[in-house]
Amino acid sequence: MENGSRQVVVSALQFACTDDVPTNLATAERLVRAAHAKGANIILIQELFEGYYFCQAQREDFFKRAKPYKDHPTIKRMQELAKELSVVLPVSFFEEANNAHFNSIAIIDADGTDLGLYRKSHIPDGPGYQEKFYFNPGDTGFKVFQTKFAKIGVAICWDQWFPEAARCMALQGAEILFYPTAIGSEPQDDGLDSREHWQRVMQGHAGANVVPLVASNRIGKENIETEHGKSEITFYGNSFIAGPTGEIVAAANDKDEAVLIAQFDLDKIKSKRSCWGLFRDRRPDLYKVLLTLDGSKSSP
Repeated sequence: MENGSRQVVVSALQFACTDDVPTNLATAERLVRAAHAKGANIILIQELFEGYYFCQAQREDFFKRAKPYKDHPTIKRMQELAKELSVVLPVSFFEEANNAHFNSIAIIDADGTDLGLYRKSHIPDGPGYQEKFYFNPGDTGFKVFQTKFAKIGVAICWDQWFPEAARCMALQGAEILFYPTAIGSEPQDDGLDSREHWQRVMQGHAGANVVPLVASNRIGKENIETEHGKSEITFYGNSFIAGPTGEIVAAANDKDEAVLIAQFDLDKIKSKRSCWGLFRDRRPDLYKVLLTLDGSKSSP
């Protein structure tokens, strides 16, 4: 409607994980219920919340943590919860697909329907974040999902550093962007703290696409036995919700469990996005260099 108003309440959860799946599922459910009690319609749980962030190590036994998408017990449990509360739940998990493995997320609609799967596209590989050992590069492409409350784009952690990913989802009509995350200290450099950089990059995605953005990160200290001894990461939380100009409207700290809430008028934001002209004045014919790795206009 011309003068309509589509209000949506979004939430980002933040908590420390144990390495026990039932305990983490109970925590996630408790916080989902808390967010629902505050009026949330779409609730984001952090990346790979079933256990510790195991990618600190390259260990053969950790592949046992992966499960097939079909009949995944955590997804089924979250489907029941979403249906009970009438909320949308993106659910992150370690996916086994025959001989491939993915860092994946299933989007559960408010009636419990599984709307489909996104597989993480950008896979990091550095000290403490050795994801290339476990995960194939995602093959789904960037997607949007029409939920009961909004058309949403969902990407995963390292994807959040790439403006191309956010723009691809916005071009497909995403009204809100969601990024479940696991990020913290750098085992090789105690002095490196990326939290402000991490936040500002995503604020830029929100402002550049004139859409709200929700980021959920874990907290706590996790120790993993690696092939070279123990590795430790302190996850810095700082989960946040940004508005359509990149402004922070809700934020957590780096130590405490949190349930963040923010409400947005999607019709008002759509009008602002149209008037601002960012999508009117795009020049896709000039962006072919984005299809190259080295910025060259033609192959050698």
